[in-house]
Amino acid sequence: LPECDSTGSRWRVAIPLSPSSCSDLPPPARGTDCSFSCPAGMFLEMGTQQCTPCAAGSYSLGSGLRFDQWDAVPAGFTSLASFLDPGSSWTPQGVYLESNRDECTVSLVYAVHLEKKGSVSFTYQYPDNNIFFEFYVQNEQCQEMAQTDDQKWIRVTNTGEWDTHTVNLKSGTNILYWRTTGILVGGKMVKPVLLKNIQIEGVAYTSECFLCRPGWFSPAPGSSSCQPCPTNTFSSKGASSCTNCPEHQYAHEGWGECKRRPPCSEKDYFQIHTACDGEGKTQVLYRWVEPKICVENVTGAVQLPTAVQREPCPPCNPGYYNSNSNDCLPCPPGTYSDGTYVCTECPAGTEPVLGYEYKWWNVLPSNMKTSCFNVGNSKCDDMSGWAVAGDHIRSAAGSSDNDYLILSLHVPGFKVPASLSGMTGSEFGWITFVFETICSGDCELYFMMDVNMKSTTVVESWEGSKEKQSYSHSMSRNASVTFTWAFQRTNHALDVRRYVSDMVKLYSISVTNALDGVASACRACALVPQNSQRAGSSCVPCPAGFYIDTGTNRCQECPPNTHLAGHHTYGQDACVACGMGSISNKEHSRCYSDCSFSHTENNRTLTFDLSPLSDVASLIIGPSFTSKGTKYLHLFNISLCGHESDSAQLVNSVDSFVCQSTIIPADGRGFRMAISSQSISLADAFVGATVDSVLDWVDAKPDLFPAKTKDLPDINFFYRYDMRNWDGPTASCDHGRSSVITVRCNPEKSDRGELSVPSSCPAGTCDGCTFHFLWESASGCPRCAEDDYHPIEGACKGGVQETLYVWNEPKVCTKGVSLPPRSSSPCEAIALWLKVGVGGGAFVAVLLIALTCYFWKKNKRLEYKYSRLVMSANKECELPAADSCALAEGEEPDDDVVYTKKKPSLLGKLRHERGESCESVQLNSSQCDRWVLG
Repeated sequence: LPECDSTGSRWRVAIPLSPSSCSDLPPPARGTDCSFSCPAGMFLEMGTQQCTPCAAGSYSLGSGLRFDQWDAVPAGFTSLASFLDPGSSWTPQGVYLESNRDECTVSLVYAVHLEKKGSVSFTYQYPDNNIFFEFYVQNEQCQEMAQTDDQKWIRVTNTGEWDTHTVNLKSGTNILYWRTTGILVGGKMVKPVLLKNIQIEGVAYTSECFLCRPGWFSPAPGSSSCQPCPTNTFSSKGASSCTNCPEHQYAHEGWGECKRRPPCSEKDYFQIHTACDGEGKTQVLYRWVEPKICVENVTGAVQLPTAVQREPCPPCNPGYYNSNSNDCLPCPPGTYSDGTYVCTECPAGTEPVLGYEYKWWNVLPSNMKTSCFNVGNSKCDDMSGWAVAGDHIRSAAGSSDNDYLILSLHVPGFKVPASLSGMTGSEFGWITFVFETICSGDCELYFMMDVNMKSTTVVESWEGSKEKQSYSHSMSRNASVTFTWAFQRTNHALDVRRYVSDMVKLYSISVTNALDGVASACRACALVPQNSQRAGSSCVPCPAGFYIDTGTNRCQECPPNTHLAGHHTYGQDACVACGMGSISNKEHSRCYSDCSFSHTENNRTLTFDLSPLSDVASLIIGPSFTSKGTKYLHLFNISLCGHESDSAQLVNSVDSFVCQSTIIPADGRGFRMAISSQSISLADAFVGATVDSVLDWVDAKPDLFPAKTKDLPDINFFYRYDMRNWDGPTASCDHGRSSVITVRCNPEKSDRGELSVPSSCPAGTCDGCTFHFLWESASGCPRCAEDDYHPIEGACKGGVQETLYVWNEPKVCTKGVSLPPRSSSPCEAIALWLKVGVGGGAFVAVLLIALTCYFWKKNKRLEYKYSRLVMSANKECELPAADSCALAEGEEPDDDVVYTKKKPSLLGKLRHERGESCESVQLNSSQCDRWVLG
């Protein structure tokens, strides 16, 4: 039939079988209307123009198309690799189609012409957000049809979950694109997208039926679908029934051929522990993996081991007791037990610690279930999921290596006990489990949770072998939750079992504050005040932010700027002081920074105001390139300060956070728009701030920001803001992710400043766990105070002196106090102290001159007297009389003076004048000799 004409109908035109023979052809005839279609299970027979039922072994959708056979890419589909590697493509895997696993961009394309409005729907798995998966439609002019983001960008599915996506189509030609792009930023292979059951509605008619694919059949005419062949049967294409496999051959459900059964080996059986019998004994039994595909009676085959000797049952789990029937029963309310003795009532002033604590695995607890899920929808025995093994529970064999082995634990809700009521609603309970993975392939363990039975989300995952370790996760909502552990040996579809020995072991699972939990111990609680009418030993809940005093067992409020930490409120040590630069909220549940704090240094208090940095700041780093040349950028969003929300629903919210996204720009891979990965939280809880000196900071962090620190003056300030991720440890970070934001005082920057990361770690981190950021800003400088400026006094002019105030250099403060205005004060030209000083100096100078003249004159007279005495000495060494030693009245001194060779000092002359005057002493000969020589 040709295309529809202007009247909305078709014409039937005969086409010769041989191009060389065009005779005796029937004339064109009017055919069916364009809107005509046959019901499901029928097709339009061209000769009679009547709807005819499909024969057995085939099916029809009537006015639609269905593609569910993926042994090969169906006719009409094209796989296009549009970037770098033309070898990448969508790969058929039998029951589904698998996308590429590398970072190439690959499109699956199919064109269809609709005579009326229709739709396209497909079933898919999209478990990895490191691969971008989009679906869009173009018309025959290659123009993209208008679509919403929800229609274009496919929702990520949970592990092992199939979802269906439907998009409406317009009449005319529709070109359908399924496009994937992997992002291997960290070198980790992405998990592929899986497609199956593509169905298109709106085709006017179908002129033939589709044959059932191998392994499927349709038993009756007029079928709209085919059914899979049961286990150990097979069928060829277009079969109306299935055929049993020959002896020593097997086939799984939906197989198109049978395979030879291999000899049985140790991989084909597993062990289980029986429940405790009446004598308190258990026994290890062995079972074949179902469905059993091996044979025992051939050469080289192993036999199923016999049961081992019975052994005593392990004790009951804490909170349970052993009844007379050797069954473990939960302790009654208000009692406790560690599992080895009978339940005991809690003492007065205490309450039971409720929860689950599973560490002995003789039987599966009643609130836990195990199952098996196959990617290709093949049947998987639920008993092949997980098996108890005494001191642990482990993954069982499953039916294939790519099965998901599921273990689930249901918690109906949480109840915060009275002793923990002082802690606010940010934490209702914890789940902690100890596990170990033993793998030789690419196994992966997923830990997931489903809140209120809405959707299952992956909390954490681990790949490959992992040593025995513990993992904890907190519950921030009081709701019903189902925790799930899913183990997959490999995500590759394999026909042969290769990794059946790979397993995961769970040694213990602990859940606190479970609503229907049991008690393994009791703890102290707050009592009713004695002045209350209800005074006694009954426990009462403490208000938010209160702890239980150890001396009185009464509720006491935590001191200011402390928060309740840990999992208890008993004793004042439960109130932990907030870090520097942070304050606690009203409920003492967390500490946060309000962008202001003080720091004392050298007997001086510095005040800081970082409020200009309180808004969310963004930092884009890059570009970087993957091994195949994909251009990408790192986007960080940072909120330095938090606040207490006034919203009734978010009473305790703190808005400090650091998160990261990976962005591929429009020119990075040929996209029509930039695309971004899901944001990853790097930190969401403020720890505290510290102030470091420049030298200490540089010495401690020589590899961080080297170009930023080598030329810093000594008066710069650094503030270290420590933040951590509230969710705790991850698979790659044992202590969780954390971020350190260093705020540097730089008066030359603006108030908002500039963000940067270390040059040695372009992605902001060198280990993937701790991220470092430098924020240079004028807001990082302390607020100006009176110590930051000094006065300069001018000269006294006209009796007036001016005083000018200037900032200390270099200036490293901002805002705060302002410089005082210029001031003036009266003054004198010559100050009083200067006058007194000058007068005193003149008096001292005159006195010194007078004394000098006096002693000089007296000294001259003494020298004259002495010389005369020497000259007048007679030969008998007799001294003249006293009257001859002096000058007569009116006699002038003789200028000719004779001196001895040794001139006495002035002091000696004075001493001689006082004690040895020649006028009163008569010397003899011996005395004269000594005097002259001396």
